[in-house]
Amino acid sequence: MQKKKWSLADIEVLEKKKRLHLINSCTGYKSANLIGSISSDGVENLAVFSSIVHLGSDPAFLGFILRPTTVPRHSFANILETGYFTVNHVNESIYKKGHDTSLSYPKEQSEFEIVGLTPEYQNDFIAPFVKEASVKIGCKYSSHYDIKENGTILVTGQIISIEAPVEAVDHDLFIDLSRANTLTINGLDGYAKTQTIERIPYKKL
Repeated sequence: MQKKKWSLADIEVLEKKKRLHLINSCTGYKSANLIGSISSDGVENLAVFSSIVHLGSDPAFLGFILRPTTVPRHSFANILETGYFTVNHVNESIYKKGHDTSLSYPKEQSEFEIVGLTPEYQNDFIAPFVKEASVKIGCKYSSHYDIKENGTILVTGQIISIEAPVEAVDHDLFIDLSRANTLTINGLDGYAKTQTIERIPYKKL
């Protein structure tokens, strides 16, 4: 297999769009999620994110990377206002609509309404879930950290609820995302299916 290589010098002179595609795809597949939030005056917001990461299981925390706030970041503003947000897996039936939430809409407009997805409220949880999503996670805002190297922000949240299809949950509570029809993102705009090959038991020396 022939290989193509880029040095730092090569990367630095790339045209912006090509550099974005190269750097965003070289690190591997990423999670495809829709973050749901609501402003203090009741305007719902939905935005696609590919940067959500597991931060720990006990207590249960996750995080996501927010791009620099040189332009308004409605999701971030809502999360700071209300203290809550949802994480909703993108699946094959909604990925095109979900991708459209990456466009910049006015703060007073709801992406749910614009792209045709349905807000779903559970119990007394203030932030909207995506009804059409198979796996849904409710989170309570914890903190955020400025990353000085590139101006991005790490936002952290405690997981306080999880919902997944019964047929995707194994006896030990492992959620098989291939059975949940969860998609993944390659780079900025490549959506892909997943297939579980094998579960290998955790080993200790």
